[in-house]
Amino acid sequence: MDIRYSANQNDFKRYTTEEIRNEFLIENLYVANQVVAVYSHVDRMVTLGCMPTTETVSIDKGIDVWANFGTNFFLERREVGMFNIGGAGKVTVDGTVYELGYKDCLYITRGAKEVTFTSDDANNPAKFYMVSAPAHCSYETKLIKIEDAAKKPLGSMETSNKRVINQFIHPDVLKTCQLSMGMTVLEPGSVWNTMPCHTHERRMEIYTYFEIPENNVVFHMMGEGNETRHIVMQNEQAVISPSWSIHAGAGTSNYTFIWAMGGENQAFDDMDAIATTELK
Repeated sequence: MDIRYSANQNDFKRYTTEEIRNEFLIENLYVANQVVAVYSHVDRMVTLGCMPTTETVSIDKGIDVWANFGTNFFLERREVGMFNIGGAGKVTVDGTVYELGYKDCLYITRGAKEVTFTSDDANNPAKFYMVSAPAHCSYETKLIKIEDAAKKPLGSMETSNKRVINQFIHPDVLKTCQLSMGMTVLEPGSVWNTMPCHTHERRMEIYTYFEIPENNVVFHMMGEGNETRHIVMQNEQAVISPSWSIHAGAGTSNYTFIWAMGGENQAFDDMDAIATTELK
């Protein structure tokens, strides 16, 4: 497991491009029959990727659960949300099988002991993107299909940000301990996300960008609003955003991204807005 320790905004101002990428960018999440995990000390969130091809893969494969979490199994004191951004696949949770198609989401509550992943077709494998947060209580494991997400259209073509926010793991859809997750889909011709931008003093956020067409990238903006930096991101990469950092992006094409939040509350509009004209 890759462990990322907390970085503060003052030191961040002096980071090189390589240092910024090493601290916040998550690459190569999908390796055949493996679980790739990145543990961030920012709100102790864990980002995981699993691409089962010819095997049934356990969520804790390659993870020393006791050494990393001090627990007997991965979800003993954690909850996890996941999206399938690949071919059709199945997730089995303590014997119950959930079928996930493209862009479907599964929330697994604290206390689930055995979680495994399989793909329906090894030549078109599922890609399970996951974010896990500490949890102090248990709710209900639930499958949310893409058509059942709460949809919030926003933006316009005139400002190049016409998009639909799909809320999956969200108070309006189901109860969780602290984790919130959703998916934002930009329409063709739109490239900007999360403008006007904001920070979350009371929580952190993790993005993963996908459906970026070949030979295109997303310029992910981060840092304090008065001294921004960027990371050039490619398809199916993720990025960690501490509470002090903005999180916005502009692509060379339209794209889709999954957002995950954890921290003090789950109020979607708990944001400290920054006027676009005040950015530096």
